[in-house]
Amino acid sequence: MPEDISKIATTAMLVEGIITYFNEFFVSGVAPWQMILSLVLGIVIAVAYKFDLPKYLKMESQIPYVGCILTGILISRGSNYLYDLISKITPIN
Repeated sequence: MPEDISKIATTAMLVEGIITYFNEFFVSGVAPWQMILSLVLGIVIAVAYKFDLPKYLKMESQIPYVGCILTGILISRGSNYLYDLISKITPIN
């Protein structure tokens, strides 16, 4: 059961991050360079180092690099955002 909650929380945070970027870039018409740079760097770093949070949660995609790209989006949201996610999916010792 806790593993299912981790998967749901991760998916919800991924969707929220994607919607936030979509809203900034396409709906509001504003695309601050810091947000674009953060998104690009997050994805490049995740792909380069094969960071794949969904795979870690045993949610493997049939499409190569999707997990890395989604992880890059999470990374681009910042350390507080990622820390909150990790603290929710990691068992407390």
